[in-house]
Amino acid sequence: MTGGPLLLRAALLADGRRVDVRVQDGLIARVDPAGTGDASGTLAVDLAGHLLLPAPAEIHAHLDKALSADAVPNPAGDLFGAVTAWLAYRPSLTREQLETSARAALDAYLGHGATAVRTHADLGEGIGLRALQAVLAVRDDAAGCTVQVTAFAATPLTGAAGAVNRALLADALAAGADAVGACPGLDPDPAGCIEICLALAARHGVPLDLHVDEWLHPDPCSLELLADAVTATGFPHGVLAGHCVSLGMMDPDQAGRIADKVARAGIAVACLPQTNLFLQGRDHERAVPRGLTALRTLRAAGVTVAAGGDNLQDPFQILGRGDPLETAALLVLAGHDTPETAYDAVSAQAREAAGLPPVTVAPGSPAELLAVRAGSLREALATATAHRLVIHDGRIVARTTVTRHDPDDHPAQIGHTA
Repeated sequence: MTGGPLLLRAALLADGRRVDVRVQDGLIARVDPAGTGDASGTLAVDLAGHLLLPAPAEIHAHLDKALSADAVPNPAGDLFGAVTAWLAYRPSLTREQLETSARAALDAYLGHGATAVRTHADLGEGIGLRALQAVLAVRDDAAGCTVQVTAFAATPLTGAAGAVNRALLADALAAGADAVGACPGLDPDPAGCIEICLALAARHGVPLDLHVDEWLHPDPCSLELLADAVTATGFPHGVLAGHCVSLGMMDPDQAGRIADKVARAGIAVACLPQTNLFLQGRDHERAVPRGLTALRTLRAAGVTVAAGGDNLQDPFQILGRGDPLETAALLVLAGHDTPETAYDAVSAQAREAAGLPPVTVAPGSPAELLAVRAGSLREALATATAHRLVIHDGRIVARTTVTRHDPDDHPAQIGHTA
């Protein structure tokens, strides 16, 4: 971790300018034309050949499940198979194991540039508060990034059968969870589940972050129920709806009507391409749906549309690097976004959805920055090189360098004989 004033020299911005950026006291102090920045009293860092961006934020992670793919196979590859496999496995996990994997996953996110991470942590039978406590410990020790923890309640939450899960969710908030989470579409009473979550979040003054409609079929549509409930209650602490997959399968008029409700309610939506491309559509023999939410419809309605990586090498998504540039690249490929719109979804829109202050490469902005070796944003998404420098709260918190050695054509130079 490097503290003190910094001068980031000769960086390329996404708008094509080459600049020197002075960072001091956690903020961007000055942005000057390249070669004119005042280096006095600073640590000067040469960023020639690097693109300097507002740092991305990972809006939807599962640190407690991360890196478990080899231990928890999901032969079916679908959502039900992943849930079944995970529920059978998680009782065996100790808090120490959960902390170890969560820290490793967080290091991956940070090394790739995410200086803020919102993660879910499972509650429920066989895991109790163990995963939450492990992830809270990782949050409290995290010096290189901001971590928010959503207590992810088990279902059901409603009725007599949900009493234990409601108590666990209340205990999780008392233990320090930052947001209330659940999956109302899996509850026998989705509207009642939403009502419980809103009331509990309001009582604790924390945001609501729900898994919503993570399936292709249009019913049940808990997104519309959520929008109606938030509008009716005037819930003031921020609401994020993750997945919203079925919205992308609806008739445009129906999707547009629901999107307008979501916008009026002030609900943000997180598109999660990795996991939904992996899980969804396996029952389609041809013309397989892409499993993404209705990106254009939501944006046209004025909804904040963020994007995140979701699962990281676990039974819900067996690949992934913990890299927001990978998420953005998938929005370009599978969602037909431009590179600019895609990166905005994993940076500015993700920070807004998490309730974090905006970041720009301009004086007065928080110094949350990512420098990646590339000549344009398109190239950065295309290559996703590991060669990066990450700044959080004005400090260098991660730096990865990649050196390529091209062997000489002369055989003797590369260990061969004639």
